[in-house]
Amino acid sequence: MTTTTYKVPALSSEGGLSAYLTQIKKFPILEAEEEYMLAKNWKSTGNVKSAEKLVTSHLRLVAKIAMGYKGYGLPLNEMISEGNVGLMQAVKKFEPEKGFRLATYAMWWIKASIQEYILRSWSLVKIGTTTAQKKLFFNLKKIKNQISPRSEGDLKKEHVKDIAERLSVSEDEVVSMNRRLFGKEQSLNAPIGEDGEEWLDWVVDKEMDQELKFAQKEELEQRKDLLQDSIKILNQREKDILYSRRLTDDPKTLEELSKKFKISRERIRQIENKAFEKLQKHMLNSAKSKNLLPAN
Repeated sequence: MTTTTYKVPALSSEGGLSAYLTQIKKFPILEAEEEYMLAKNWKSTGNVKSAEKLVTSHLRLVAKIAMGYKGYGLPLNEMISEGNVGLMQAVKKFEPEKGFRLATYAMWWIKASIQEYILRSWSLVKIGTTTAQKKLFFNLKKIKNQISPRSEGDLKKEHVKDIAERLSVSEDEVVSMNRRLFGKEQSLNAPIGEDGEEWLDWVVDKEMDQELKFAQKEELEQRKDLLQDSIKILNQREKDILYSRRLTDDPKTLEELSKKFKISRERIRQIENKAFEKLQKHMLNSAKSKNLLPAN
C-alpha cells in the first residue's frame, strides 16, 4: 500500500500554535472550478502537488472545526493535528464527480478523526462504555445550548430530565457528564500564543466562515436526503413516535404519547429507541455506500 506524504506547515507545540494559525491563513481558499480540476488531476494522475493544494487550502477549516471541541479540555494543537489526518484521508477518497465541494465531504473525516482522538484521550472509564453515553458526551453541549442558552454550572432539574429522555441515559449520567465537561470550558478570549493573539481574532475569519457555512449547509442537505430515504424503513407507529420525540422542535412527552397510543410509557420509550437505532443504522450504511463518510 502506497503512503502519500504531503508538505503541510508543522504544528509541533503549543508555543508554535499562533505561528501555525498565521501561516495557514496565507493559503488561499479555492474557487469551485479550480478545486474540481485539482481533484480530477490528483485522482487521474496521482499528482501530489494537486493534492497538497487541496489539503493546504482546507487547513483553516480543520482549525475552525477543532476549535468547536475546545471544551473537552484537550490541547488544541493535538486536535488540529488529528483533524489534519482526517483531511488528508478525505482528499484521498474525494470524488469530485459527486457534485459537492471538498469542504463538505472533508467535514465528516475531520470530525471523525478529532472525535476518535477525544475518546481515546478521555478513555472509556471517564465517558462510559455504552453508545448512549458516547452520544451524551458529544451532544450534551448542543442540546444544553438549545434548551438553556448561556447557562453555567449545574443544569436545572427539568433540563436534566429533558436531556436524559432525549438521549436515553439516566439523569445522574447527565449531571455527571455536565460537570466533567463544563468544568473544563476555556474562555473564548484566552490567549493562544506568545504574542497574545486571542481565540476571537482567529474565529472571526469571514472568508473561512463563508466556506464553513457553505459546507455545513451542503452537509445538512445530505443529512436530510439520508433521513428522508431512511425513514421509509419504519412502520407508521414508529415514524409517529420518532417524529414526536426526536424530529420536532416541540417534542412530546412519554406521557402524552402513552395516552395517544394507549400503551405504557416504557413501551413508548422502547419503540422510540428501536426506531432510532434502525434509522441510524440505515443512514450510516447509506452514507457509507455513497462514500460520504469514513468506511471504518
